Amino acid sequence: MSLKSVHMGSDIYLVCLTHALTTEREEVMGLLIGEVDEDRVLHLFSVIILRRSDKQADRVEISPEQQSDASIKAEKLAKELNRPLRVVGWYHSHPHITVWPSHVDVRTQANYQLMDDGFVGIIFSVFSEDKTTKCNKIEVTCFQSKEIKSEFQRLEVPLFISPRYSISAHCLKTMLDLPQILLQEEDEAYEQVTSEEQDLLTRIHNTSVYTKSVCHVLEVVSGPLLHTLESRLKANKIRIQQLTQLKDELKQKIREAQEKKNLLL
Repeated sequence: MSLKSVHMGSDIYLVCLTHALTTEREEVMGLLIGEVDEDRVLHLFSVIILRRSDKQADRVEISPEQQSDASIKAEKLAKELNRPLRVVGWYHSHPHITVWPSHVDVRTQANYQLMDDGFVGIIFSVFSEDKTTKCNKIEVTCFQSKEIKSEFQRLEVPLFISPRYSISAHCLKTMLDLPQILLQEEDEAYEQVTSEEQDLLTRIHNTSVYTKSVCHVLEVVSGPLLHTLESRLKANKIRIQQLTQLKDELKQKIREAQEKKNLLL
């Protein structure tokens, strides 16, 4: 039985989109944690960013170790929030191409649904240009797979993004882990192509490529992330001031009401 809809908080959307925008050369991927209610509506509570062992421009894969680690994290979050949470979906990016899932994506989604019929896939299309405005555009689609005449086809699922004033502690931690995960990917890639038997020029070339990649992570992730968190902090301080003022006004009204009550007595 397919899902009726998927509900995602704006903080989860922010984490997924930030991850998708970290590279326009390869796809990135992560897992979604949530629960399906009795009305077949999926509610997302957190996200797990996966470290890529192999960078591909047209596909991403999840290792068994990553699936096991994600399940453990989902169990910890379930105990913390006292809710029946589990890994309920995956997301990945489509840099420079359409948002629609490929036949590989649809087949992968179908395999996930064999284990859990509430599993969902979300795709972020990034670094694409709007033909009318000539500006960069971002598109998102949410889907499941459905078998029709021995073939699996995309079944679109309505996606609703709920605005939130703050970033949840779990999403904030995931955001802060993102630069470290990307740097770990670069470290692993560098180790795979470097050895003591290489000649000096090759080693210098590999080191320069590695240094450039690390600088790219700092430029496109760490810097904007710090700016985003600073902006959030500023917005939160303004929100605190507004709530404090509202609290004082309510206290004043309560005192006035109490004084009127005392006079009547």
